[in-house]
Amino acid sequence: MDGLFIRSIEENIPLEMIYLAENQELSQRKLIVMEANEEYIRAFCLLRKQIRTFKRKNILSIMPETRSKRRYLH
Repeated sequence: MDGLFIRSIEENIPLEMIYLAENQELSQRKLIVMEANEEYIRAFCLLRKQIRTFKRKNILSIMPETRSKRRYLH
């Protein structure tokens, strides 16, 4: 997970995340990580268009953004 955060920070690569919110609801976000430490990540959320802070312990899944097939059509 740390490798993905570092790559997102250094290369501005968007990540897709599934996150368990404080109210126990699942949330799927696309974000670009700005800062990461042992407990939190601070990222620009592409859904909310704001900088948000996420608890690492609540991240259920994270991976590089999947690209749509439409982007590859000429």
